[in-house]
Amino acid sequence: MSFDGLDRYRGIVDDWDAFLDALSRPLPRCGWVNTLKISRQELFARFERQGIRIRPLEWAENAFVFEGPEADAPGRLLEFYLGYFQIQEEAALVPAKFVKGTQVLDLCAAPGNKTAQIALGLEGRGTVVANDRSYQRMRAIRNTTDRLGLTNVVMSHYDAANYPSATQFDTVVADVPCTCEGTSRKNPDALEPDDPERLERLGRTQKAILRKACRLAKPGGRVIYSTCTYAVEENERLVDEVVRKLPFEPIWVDCKVPGFRSAPGLTSHEGQEFVAGLSHAMRVWPHHNDTGGFFVAVFDKPEEW
Repeated sequence: MSFDGLDRYRGIVDDWDAFLDALSRPLPRCGWVNTLKISRQELFARFERQGIRIRPLEWAENAFVFEGPEADAPGRLLEFYLGYFQIQEEAALVPAKFVKGTQVLDLCAAPGNKTAQIALGLEGRGTVVANDRSYQRMRAIRNTTDRLGLTNVVMSHYDAANYPSATQFDTVVADVPCTCEGTSRKNPDALEPDDPERLERLGRTQKAILRKACRLAKPGGRVIYSTCTYAVEENERLVDEVVRKLPFEPIWVDCKVPGFRSAPGLTSHEGQEFVAGLSHAMRVWPHHNDTGGFFVAVFDKPEEW
């Protein structure tokens, strides 16, 4: 696999050799226990009886990493079909850590992993609205929630940038479509050169979704913006451009997670200054935790707005 396309990040990666070394290894498979159906102790005991080796994640309650041959296909395990656990990339577990309130909108929900994680975290309270513009991808969300036995998830089918503004939410999650560079350990094609026109359209879409997320958050509500790319133009630069034009001053939330190594968001790049609040954002580099790449920025809307 060629990493030539990533050379532009040399100046912002803290350890370039460790970064490339991580990208050269397969991505570990991570999962979390569905405590609606089974306890952590019971599931881990089932795995132990079958000789399935796992490593619990200290920073994420009830999450674990497969370490044996089952890591190649954990979705074939009986326990997966029974809904006892869900597969989700470790770095992608982060956004749900910052959800607040009980009325949550996941604007770009498919395939449903974050929706399911958030719904389980609400412990049966409130509602998670899982939205996606693709009917086919919505079926994947429904399959996941049905298998896990989640009853506090409802679904909607809208283009995220044009979601109806009649209802506002405690938290709006905008895990936007992106160039997906951070997924190259499981999808090497993510590093292939992209069409410039597509990138321009993608940027417009990302900005439109983030602007809509800001409108859909209640006064005092929260916006969570995330991508699985390293690209500054899809992360800090894009967030900077949107928040500078908001009719309110965002209240930034520090995205540090105890036990999970990350780097702060950039406040400048290639001579351009970004809003200072982006220092509270999170960049996840693969070599920090043996994960994929990820970016998260979180801010609240003022109560009085």
